[in-house]
Amino acid sequence: MSTTSRARSGLTSAQAARRLAGEGPNTLPEGRRTPAGVLLIREMVHFFALLLWAAAGLALLAGMPQLALAIAVVVVLNGAFAFVQEYRADKAGRRLRELIPADAKVVRDGRRTVVNAADLVTGDLVLLEAGDRISADLELAETHELAVNESMLTGESVPRRPREKATVFAGTFVVEGEAAAVVTATGPRTRLAAVAALTRSATRPPSSLARRLGRVVKVIAVIALGVGVLFFGLSLLLGMAPSAGFLFAIGVTVALVPEGLLPTVTLSLARAAQQMAGQKALVRHLEAVETLGATTFICTDKTGTLTRNEMTVVQVWTPRGALDLADPASAAEIMRSAVLSSTGRLVRANGRWKPVGDPMEVALHALALRAGSSEDGTITRRLPFDPVRRRSSVIVDGVLHLKGAPDAVLPLCAAAPGAEQALEDMSRRGLRVLAVARRAAPVVSATQTTAQTATDVERDLTLLGLVGLEDPPREDVAEAIGRCRLAGIKLAMITGDHPGTARAIAEKVGLLGPEELVITGAELPGDDEALGALLDHDGAVIARVTPEDKLRVARALRGRGHVVAMTGDGVNDGPALREADIGVAMGASGTDVAREAADLVLLDDHFATIVTAVELGRATYANIRRFLTYHLTDNVAELTPFAVWALSGGTIPLALTVLQVLALDIGTDLLPALALGAEPSNPRIMRGPARTGSLVDRRLIRRVFGVLGPAEAAVEMAGFVAVLMLGGWTLGAEPSPALLAAASGTAFAAVVLGQLANAFACRSETRPMGRRWWAGNPLLLWAVAVEAVLLVVFLGVPPLSGLLGGSFPPPAGWALAALAVPAVVGADALHKAIQGRKRGRTGHRPARPARGAAAPSPPGQAER
Repeated sequence: MSTTSRARSGLTSAQAARRLAGEGPNTLPEGRRTPAGVLLIREMVHFFALLLWAAAGLALLAGMPQLALAIAVVVVLNGAFAFVQEYRADKAGRRLRELIPADAKVVRDGRRTVVNAADLVTGDLVLLEAGDRISADLELAETHELAVNESMLTGESVPRRPREKATVFAGTFVVEGEAAAVVTATGPRTRLAAVAALTRSATRPPSSLARRLGRVVKVIAVIALGVGVLFFGLSLLLGMAPSAGFLFAIGVTVALVPEGLLPTVTLSLARAAQQMAGQKALVRHLEAVETLGATTFICTDKTGTLTRNEMTVVQVWTPRGALDLADPASAAEIMRSAVLSSTGRLVRANGRWKPVGDPMEVALHALALRAGSSEDGTITRRLPFDPVRRRSSVIVDGVLHLKGAPDAVLPLCAAAPGAEQALEDMSRRGLRVLAVARRAAPVVSATQTTAQTATDVERDLTLLGLVGLEDPPREDVAEAIGRCRLAGIKLAMITGDHPGTARAIAEKVGLLGPEELVITGAELPGDDEALGALLDHDGAVIARVTPEDKLRVARALRGRGHVVAMTGDGVNDGPALREADIGVAMGASGTDVAREAADLVLLDDHFATIVTAVELGRATYANIRRFLTYHLTDNVAELTPFAVWALSGGTIPLALTVLQVLALDIGTDLLPALALGAEPSNPRIMRGPARTGSLVDRRLIRRVFGVLGPAEAAVEMAGFVAVLMLGGWTLGAEPSPALLAAASGTAFAAVVLGQLANAFACRSETRPMGRRWWAGNPLLLWAVAVEAVLLVVFLGVPPLSGLLGGSFPPPAGWALAALAVPAVVGADALHKAIQGRKRGRTGHRPARPARGAAAPSPPGQAER
């Protein structure tokens, strides 16, 4: 801003406080939320609920009111549960969205400061620069090459270039230049508020994860209906009355429909998102949790992500030689030009110094203050930094002051002996280097400057010198990089910095790969296929990149099958963040544009936070497979009695009633499934590549239908038949009601006890239950304890047991039912041992780790 602009005091703090009290906060009014009752009803009329309502209606017409009531209870309880979980996830999402920084730079009490955007009031003087989200309707008082993206309001993708006195609107973004503007409308009085009122009813389309799960459940539902119809026909062929045959078909259908699956998934994702927020990683879209776990390639920035973004000027070189910064006054001349061409400042407020703006420019200002550099003069034009020119300049009293990347500045300067060698020496040390120059003769008159382009003005320069800034690596970045490599995740550094500086930092943190590939954006192949082949190696360093280069890199790597996470913080990084599978924006230092385009916002700008989020994403994927296995195993045990009845031609009675099947689905199974969805991350989760295939693959199907399900069903049917025979029953005879109830209670107990063991077996796909099988997930202990209590209630409380159709088993029945526990545990252990030997024979052995590192798991075992 010009000297006159800086002299504007804006509002005083007292004026702003009074106006805020009168106008209210600068926030959009929340849309009228759908009443909770309406949301609950919606959960009662989805695809599966309608199927069950139809079954309840048919049961009522067939003269079976108890069955109709039981099915209605299933629908209501399941709908209520889904509603609670969706409501909790939505509430958690609203809390998480509040964590996204929303600040505005203003002038108050004559000083530049940063306030929460909600505290803006009419009359505030707001300072805008590239990357800022405009937080209120503003009238422009002064502009410098300003361009505003208004696509959010107008749909026009070409940025508008408004002039002074024009209005810019809340919700739009500054994509180029700078401006000072006065607030004219806030909150509900903005143009954005009117648009928001029209869009509140819009809903996000289902995520890829939701679609995949929806396909799984729909396939199961179609199979359930088909099998139910088939068994209804079989029952009629066997001479069963239509009402009894219908009851039988309903039991088969209900046994196969996993009613509680989708709510369990929602809870698992919401819980993971909350955990990530606790680790400073804000997930903006819930489905991104699962995608994070599948990440195979991370493209990371350098400044602020791998480094601390705490810059300090440690070296200044001039054509006269290196300056001694112990005498900061010697740098007064070069620092004046550096600071005049910057906007970042170190501001004193309330007795403390506060950085405002770019950390690099704040570091320059800090040295300029120590050096006593003057900032006097009248600014007639400012040419802000952009990623194409890679420099910024300002005309003060007719003299051009400029700073920027050395390779973008040195070609514009007269020869300066020693500059190239000084640049090489600084870059080798890992310093971030800026070139500072000046055009001493008057550039043009003040009335002509705005008519000239940057190329016309930024020429015939005199190099004042090079400034080297140190930004040390974060302490735990090296460890996080090691965890990525242990997890089979490839890395690349993508930076706009000098290749020498980028290489030095990559070596310090251990990112540079064995190929030592260091390349600039200008050297990248023009063909995307060749680009992907070049970069598909671990530890590449790409320097001097443009936003277009980042977009091409993301596209090329995705074209080679990678799941790409791309970091970005600039106004022009939006396309690359959207192109990547996971766009990662900086919450502390990034622009609003980048944060809006991202799926994940790092509230601490830390690379290690990305790795933590990937770990939680992998854990979530593993948990989904855990409770899928648990649910489907129970479906096998529920279906088996009906299959045995059909295959025996009705000579073996039904071991479970339809109401018992419903009691298993909504009573005993629900809490253990939820607890498996909250299983903590396994220490081995980041060893080996992530599994990215289908949720229900051949291995899960083989384990459910070939191992766990048959083991549970075998004990169930053996106990049922044994109790019948001990009571004097013979094949084909009709057992007494009391004997049938006791045998059915035995079968029911066997399924519940088998599921109790199955809950612990599902904690790992590869490791059998050890001595500490009970440790690590206290929620599961509580869940199985409740499951055991419900078993006693369902069989031992006469009104309920009579309704369900079972009774307390005799001692022999309990002993037989208890065999389900060792049967499931033994079958699971044997299966895992066989699979382990198969993996050993096929050569899937972990590579020997580096000294001091933990041994990685075989490929594909990361989630166990």
